[in-house]
Amino acid sequence: MARHANQKQKLLVLLRVLWEQSDDEHPMTVGELLAALERQGLKGERKSIYTDMEALRAFGIDVVNRRGKGGGWYLGERTFQLAELKLLVDAVQSSRFITRRKSSALIHKLESQASVHQARQLQRQVYVSNRIKTMNESIYYTVDKLYTALNARRAVSFRYFEYNVQKKPVFRREGQRYAVSPWGLIWASENYYLVGFDHAKGDMRHYRVDKMTDLVVTCLERRGDEGSTFDMASYAQKHFGMFRGREGQLTLRCRSRMVGVILDRFGQEVVLVPDGPEHFSVTITAVVSPQFLGWLFGLGDAVELCSPDWAVEALLEQLESVKNLYQPKEELP
Repeated sequence: MARHANQKQKLLVLLRVLWEQSDDEHPMTVGELLAALERQGLKGERKSIYTDMEALRAFGIDVVNRRGKGGGWYLGERTFQLAELKLLVDAVQSSRFITRRKSSALIHKLESQASVHQARQLQRQVYVSNRIKTMNESIYYTVDKLYTALNARRAVSFRYFEYNVQKKPVFRREGQRYAVSPWGLIWASENYYLVGFDHAKGDMRHYRVDKMTDLVVTCLERRGDEGSTFDMASYAQKHFGMFRGREGQLTLRCRSRMVGVILDRFGQEVVLVPDGPEHFSVTITAVVSPQFLGWLFGLGDAVELCSPDWAVEALLEQLESVKNLYQPKEELP
């Protein structure tokens, strides 16, 4: 058989066709493979298909031949199994920090890792259609730059904003740039946070990545006296919802049924001390913020904050302010 000018592409075309069109439930017959080659302007013979499949196997491609009725050729092992792709699709779709447009683009790329038949199952996985998403499209690239700064041990510079009631960004510090030495990224409360040493404030702080803009990796060496002893996991655990506040050693007295709640929130390492037949006490390190106090409120009388006194006072003040908010308003004369 005379060779076509593009005959050298035949193996590549066959591999692409198998990747896109075949799986264990949709094997391709020799006739279908020959037809796919023909559509690309390539010629082949039934005998040569078997030789080509063996060449792909020799290269390390898991090409499987199922014999008998309904049989054919298909790709066996892929980079991702279908169940793994479904998990990744769900994770992307449900992440608040990834915008809708970027979610769609990432899911489309994940679909390309499966056959067209399996990709339809991935599309059915996208069920969180009204999920709240971030409005900052650039976060995807901001995270990448932050990892570059972390690996190079360099400080970064950026502007930081909040949204007003018109949903427009309003810059903090009157638009002046923040200079921060990154120490790590934390995924908490469905958002990415940068933890770093704020050069102007002189201490460790955290910032929501989706509220950072105009980020630049500088040539400045990373600063901060935390050094290698800085514990990122401990920092995240102490900051409820990543809210700032006063940090302290807190003692809680809890009903026995709250053991699971305490272990889920503070980890298996905390020491639970029996305190009567139906209670236990535990000492934890936490930042007393409105978010932490709200967590306590939500647990009702199942968890009691016992000490220190300043934390108990903060709790009482918060209770009083909420109570006053819902007091009947006096009518004006």
